[in-house]
Order: sequence, then C-alpha cells, then structure tokens
Amino acid sequence: MSFNLATMLRESALAGPGKDFLRFPAGALTYAEVDEASGRVATALRARGYRPGDKVALQLPNVPEFVSAYFGILKAGLVLVPLNPLLKAGEIAYHLADSDARLLITGAFSAEEARTALAEVPGVAAVLVGEVDATGWPDGTGAFAELLAAEGDDEIHPGAADDTAVLLYTSGTTGRPKGAELSHFSLYMTCTIGGQTFGTEPDDVVLAVLPFFHVYGLSSILNGAARHGRTVSVVPRFEPKAVLAAIERDRVTIMAGVPTMYHALAAADSSGYDTSSLRIGSSGGAAIPEQVLRSFEEKFGIPVLEGYGLSESSSTATVNPGADRRKLLSIGKPIWGVQLRIVDEQDRQLPPGAEHVGEIVLRGHNITKGYYKRPEETVKAFRGGWFHTGDLGYVDEDGFAFVVDRKKDLVIRGGYNVYPREVEELLYTHPAVAEAAVLGEPDDRLGEEVVAVVSLKPGAFAEPDEIVAWAKERIAAYKYPRRVRIIDELPKGPTGKIAKLLLREG
Repeated sequence: MSFNLATMLRESALAGPGKDFLRFPAGALTYAEVDEASGRVATALRARGYRPGDKVALQLPNVPEFVSAYFGILKAGLVLVPLNPLLKAGEIAYHLADSDARLLITGAFSAEEARTALAEVPGVAAVLVGEVDATGWPDGTGAFAELLAAEGDDEIHPGAADDTAVLLYTSGTTGRPKGAELSHFSLYMTCTIGGQTFGTEPDDVVLAVLPFFHVYGLSSILNGAARHGRTVSVVPRFEPKAVLAAIERDRVTIMAGVPTMYHALAAADSSGYDTSSLRIGSSGGAAIPEQVLRSFEEKFGIPVLEGYGLSESSSTATVNPGADRRKLLSIGKPIWGVQLRIVDEQDRQLPPGAEHVGEIVLRGHNITKGYYKRPEETVKAFRGGWFHTGDLGYVDEDGFAFVVDRKKDLVIRGGYNVYPREVEELLYTHPAVAEAAVLGEPDDRLGEEVVAVVSLKPGAFAEPDEIVAWAKERIAAYKYPRRVRIIDELPKGPTGKIAKLLLREG
C-alpha cells in the first residue's frame, strides 16, 4: 500500500484552497499557499540529488519555513529529523552523525552552533533560512529562498505507508539520544484518531505555541490541523501576553499546551483580552497539577482534557473522552486502535485499581517501528510484543489510566524531557568535578527543575554558580542545572552506584 503523510495537506488544500492554514502575528498563509511552497521545496530537494529515504535535519522555531520545509521533505519521500534550535554544537553534531543526515536546514537563531557542528560532520550540506552570514559554512551552502523559487512537477512521492516519515530523537534514562522511527501511517492514524477523539470542529482554530520540532506540536497540532482542515494560530515563543493576544486576534478555540503554560496563563493578567472564543484545552507533556488545572479552568471557563503520549507513540496514546466524561487527573483512555496495559516486573498484566501500580505498556498503530540503528534496544523496548514506556501508572475499574511516576529518573522541565545521564556526562567533563548526579526537584512553575549534586576532585575548587554557568554554555538551555549543590561525597549503594534516593531525601 502506497501512502505519503503529505497527502493530508494536499487534500485539505483541494477542499479549501483559500482557507487559512497558518496565522502568524505578521499575516496568514492559506492551504493552497503552503501546499505550493512545500511542493517547490520538494522539487528543489529532488533537483539537488536527494533521494527517497535520505535524512534531512530541520532546526527551526515555529516559522513559516518550518512548515513548508516539513511537508516538502515528506513530498520528496525524504525523512525529517527535527532538531531543537536550542541545541549546542556538540549535540547537533551527534544528531547529524547518528541519523546519517545529508542536509541541515537551519536559521539565524542556531547559526553559530550549527556552523560549528557541521565542521565536525563532513558531508552534510546546509540550507540557511533568513539573513545568515555565509562565511565558514560547507561548500554549496544555499539559501532557503532558493528552494522556494524552484519550479517543476509537484508530485508527492508514492512511498510505502510503513516508510519512515520522521526520525524523532528521544532518550531513555541511559545512553545517548536515539531516533524513534515514525512511519507515514502511524503519524496519519495518530492525528486522525486523536483529533476525532478529542472532538475537533470544522471552524476550530488551534493555538500552536508548542514547538513543531517536538512530537506534541508536530503530530497533535500541525499534523492534526492539516488532516482535519483546521486553522493554526502560531505563536513563535511562549509569553502569556503574546498567547492572549493571539487568542483574541485569531479567535482561538482550542488551547494546547503543557502544564507550565497553563500555570503561567492562570497567573497572568488577562484583563483587556477577549478570550471568549476558547471552548476547550488540551494538556500533555507532563502531569498537570490539580491546582493549576482548577485555577485555569475557573479563570477561562473551559475544560482542559489531559492526555498521554511519547515520542515513540507518535504523540497521542490516550485522551480523556470529552469534558462531560473525563476524570480529573486521569490521562483518559487509549485512542481507537491502541491498547494499554499495566504490567509488573515480570511483564504480567496487573488488575485494575490504584493499589496495582506497574509499568505502562502500549501497542497499536501509533507505535514507533523501532530505534534507528539500535536493534538491541528495540528488542528490549518491545519485549513480549508490547512497547514498554518506562512510566508507572494504574488503570481504574472504568478503564481510565493514571500516571503516578517515572520508572527511571527522567526529569520533565516545562514539558521538555531532560535525561539526567546526558547532563551528568557533561558535568563529569568539568575540570573540578569528581562525581555528579542530576535530579528533578518539584517546581511550582515548571513542574520540575534540573538540579545537580556534585563532589569535587581533591584540591579542586569551584563555586555552584560557576558550574551552572559552565554547563549553560555547553548544553541546551532547558537542560542545564539551575542549581548545583556541592557535597564532600555522593552516597553509594551496596554495588557502588550513586544512591539518588538518598540525595532526594537529603
């Protein structure tokens, strides 16, 4: 069976060519305009010699070029590798090399780090968005405007439905980030069924303040809108006043965000803004505190439905089934075609009840094909035919699922996953640090804050603020520890492993 995810854009453009697809503070783009622009990108990429299956890394914030590049990559049968614009050079180089990317599309915001990264990964070409100094870039580096100027056949590559569309990098609690292969079919089914379950309406306008390089923003918001022909109100960066202004300007009906956004909006001064168009909210990325949920709902007068998903589940795995049937603090029920179980350490299914907490495992049309070039990790994650999420939870007697904790040590800061080992490995390279442990500590605004506990080498000296500043220069902004505690020696367990539980208790 042949199928390409970009068909969603084409069909919506045929059904409503003049309808706004994307609304930005500076203007709007219709479905026909985005379809045409992405077709030009696809034509240009083919002309440059890229062939189906080649990887293209895209490192941009929520700007029009992200969307035209994304659908252009899909139309050409290429594989998207979305990268956070906040990544540092070493992180970018790792992703490019591990994914076998042949091209990086990046912009002014990330230019300095990207240019340094490309020097470490020979053979990767670059395309630059906006006004970027071309000095020091690889030979053949071009401008994104050149892609948009291409003319030719606007064919959508008729690949197989199970071909990889997006290689989305994620991490477990050990090892380096790994690429989850999401197919055209899994992404299509997820946004189709997820949108139907959530209950989208023809005239809905969905807020897009979540980044498109993240699975929530890419799959649930951007793909979901393209699939159902909805309009997206794009806010390039989260700021409460910018969000409130977009809601009023674009008559936003669906608010989609992570708990920290709801917390900030609940606390913000919304007087003077007309938010009466809002009818429903969607929360994901982390568990939303009850107080935050109630404060936002009371202030804005709309229900917020919590869901659950991972990069490996193409975003959506469960959704609360409507405001009149939801359960507060529950992640809802599995979407159509997806199964969820709670299992013990021996992978035996546990019965319903809050007293039966175990690991959440999933299977269905939305699950990743596996981890790119990591067969052993893929087999481990899919043991018994179920994808093991690493999250702990339970299911009640009515089939509603609840997440109670992370099985490992994952820190979720403001909706972003921060993997302690990655930060610890960086801290171990500090000349004064002997040992390091990274933890998540509760934070009212962000959900969790990244905190490091370190011991110093004999005779070495460092101040906590100096270590924070050092890490800030070498790792993405959402990852570096905001607080560092220095102690004489990190506590150990019987096997010599650092006892993080004791650090948390201390």
